[in-house]
Amino acid sequence: MCLGAIYWARIDKVFFANTRFDAEDIGFDDSFIYEEISRSMKERKIEFKQLLREEALEAFRAWEENEDKVKY
Repeated sequence: MCLGAIYWARIDKVFFANTRFDAEDIGFDDSFIYEEISRSMKERKIEFKQLLREEALEAFRAWEENEDKVKY
């Protein structure tokens, strides 16, 4: 499960067996991901480009006005 989803879901506890170093030992090198997360968007090697913010905010406004929503 992605780290963002874990926090958004308000999970109380995460169980895991292997470490990122165990994964690296068998060829899954996640060090690039850990390095990128700590950088600002402008410093990252993969370009992040924001598009259509105003249109996307319409969906947020609709969510905000929904009286049946579950607050997170």
